Amino acid sequence: MDATKRRAIEAAGWTVGDAADFLGMSEEERQLLDTRVELALAVRRQREALHLSQKQLGAMLKTSQPRVAKIERAASDVSMDQLVRAFTAAGGRIVVKTAKAKAKKGKKPSGRKDTLVLEVATSE
Repeated sequence: MDATKRRAIEAAGWTVGDAADFLGMSEEERQLLDTRVELALAVRRQREALHLSQKQLGAMLKTSQPRVAKIERAASDVSMDQLVRAFTAAGGRIVVKTAKAKAKKGKKPSGRKDTLVLEVATSE
């Protein structure tokens, strides 16, 4: 949305946000949803890069084509485990890295937070 349209909407008393704002999702819920969606998209990209049909990937996973379709759209009844299994079954590679938060010079770290980086490598 361009800035002019956004200002006009806000001037009319409306709030501009995304689906997560509308649903009142916490930051943790947003991160989990983003991870699930990106992983589901990676499953599809990886499957297509290998020229596999959903049925063929389903056979590799010992599941059905409709289940693969649900995996690829990150349906709510698909677990993270199923997303990861589908991605790796299609030849994808997952690398997990942890990065420590650095304290600013001259300041003590307050409630240090680590960052987990989930790197998804496809065959594209």
